[in-house]
Amino acid sequence: MITFIISAIITGAITGGLGRLLLPGRQDIGWIPTIFAGIVAALVGGLISHFLGFADRVWLGIVVQLILAVICVSIVANMQAKKKDSKH
Repeated sequence: MITFIISAIITGAITGGLGRLLLPGRQDIGWIPTIFAGIVAALVGGLISHFLGFADRVWLGIVVQLILAVICVSIVANMQAKKKDSKH
């Protein structure tokens, strides 16, 4: 179980970081939301790959995960921006 958690954090950090790099512009979010966005993207991307039948094709799964990471990081960045705007 601990191995799963550690691997999810590492995969989330990598996936979230790459998604953040692929997203144009500056994202004003921290590293913890980036990791959580990456974890969500990796898990959902893995499920999508499995249900579409190409889980055995690693590169297609990675592409799906990266696309989802860009979407997740974008959503988190927009939520953070709205939160900052409402405080001012």
